[in-house]
Amino acid sequence: MSYLLALDQGTTSSRAIIFDEHGKVHATAQREIQIKTPHSGWVEQDAQEIWSTQIAVVQQALASAHILARDIKALGLTNQRETTVVWDRRTGHPLAPAIVWQDRRAAEWCNSLIEQHHFEQIHQITGLRIDPYFSAGKLVWLLDHTAGLRELSEQGHVAFGTIDSWLIWNLTQGAEHVIEASNASRTMLMNLKTQQWDESLLDLFNIPASVLPKIQPSDTHIANTAPGLLGAEIPIAGVMGDQQSALFGQSCFEPGTAKNTYGTGCFMLFNTGSDLQYSHNQLLSTLAWNCQQQSCFALEGSVFMAGAIVQWLRDGLGIIKNSAEVEKLACQVNDTDGVVLVPAFTGLGAPHWDSDARALLCGMSRGTNKSHIARAALESIAFQVSDVLTAMQSDINKPLKQLRVDGGASQNDMLMQFQADILNVPVLRPELLESTAWGAAAMAGLKMGVFSNLQEISESWQLDRAFEPNMSEDQRQMHLQQWNSALNRAKSSY
Repeated sequence: MSYLLALDQGTTSSRAIIFDEHGKVHATAQREIQIKTPHSGWVEQDAQEIWSTQIAVVQQALASAHILARDIKALGLTNQRETTVVWDRRTGHPLAPAIVWQDRRAAEWCNSLIEQHHFEQIHQITGLRIDPYFSAGKLVWLLDHTAGLRELSEQGHVAFGTIDSWLIWNLTQGAEHVIEASNASRTMLMNLKTQQWDESLLDLFNIPASVLPKIQPSDTHIANTAPGLLGAEIPIAGVMGDQQSALFGQSCFEPGTAKNTYGTGCFMLFNTGSDLQYSHNQLLSTLAWNCQQQSCFALEGSVFMAGAIVQWLRDGLGIIKNSAEVEKLACQVNDTDGVVLVPAFTGLGAPHWDSDARALLCGMSRGTNKSHIARAALESIAFQVSDVLTAMQSDINKPLKQLRVDGGASQNDMLMQFQADILNVPVLRPELLESTAWGAAAMAGLKMGVFSNLQEISESWQLDRAFEPNMSEDQRQMHLQQWNSALNRAKSSY
């Protein structure tokens, strides 16, 4: 039996999962991480807590699987993307809080770049839009607002990285300062064609090159874990940003295949193969992975609030005690009775890109109760995904035949059926919902010889349930019209 260890460092928790080569889960361990919001639009985490929870769940998973570290053939790593960490190369200590991908504090800096007409230049180089979402603005903000950080960086003492960089630094006890290429493609600093840091952007943003990690392909055997850390040295051999890893884990290897992950946010990726395709509809062009010396690209639509809406119902409104209750509550009514929630709590992502939009709950009457609000919350996730797919269909000129889904909220049958209805496309949910973690584990297994080709990996994909659309066109258009009306009211230009 070949065991593969996946580290899945997400926005709300650190997880470790041990798989066998068939994609069967042998152990899983999870710890929540605190999120701090010190100001409106700011979202931070403690980088040290990210590392300590991640190493703790690795040890917990090994113990509960009753196996030793030496039984693990390879370690795959997948992570929340764009989240930005800076640390001292000499001590390994973080020099500031980690700025999370949802953070909007760089909005002013982004707006000034747009006003200086850099939009097209940055889009062509990186495939991205100018937005506070990406790491570059977060790093610039840290350099400009953290006392002494720029001076330290000019002396060569500062290391910058996304979460993969930070975890690998700690897993190797400071021996490796690297970033995997799909993560680097989310920084707004990497040239998508050359897959190297772009010097013209570093100059424009005034970022010292000395802080940057070395870019590595997704299937590189980067190093082994440090001696003494886990009881045996495990090869770190497969790394991808979480959304790219889910695309890989869903076996969307062929151009034209797509997946949507329902996590804290919602992310739809469409495989465009070796073609780097630019979007004309406000989507992102991104590197899916660089594997077996070949680059695979994707179009991506990012929705900032998905599972986070359910957390808001729980923590903000207190209308549910735990996330699992939301489907039961929403199913107590047949429809929302005209209630629409636009969850622009941190602005709107693709394809609207309005960082100043704010959330809106409308259409309520005296008869509105918490079931209507819960249902409107779930439907808002499906509407946002629909907006992304509409933009994607315009870019690719070929209809999507099916959508593979994963992530926590994909277990919600009501949401998945409404999603199929509103998209008018079958929604396929696999048996293994751990697509993100499995993608990284499978990539590591491919590199270390557990799998000899992609076909062997795709054999692990098994269908749990297909949700077929069964809504009339009139109903669908009525729902979309209500959504678009509310959406326009939530936008900053309203």
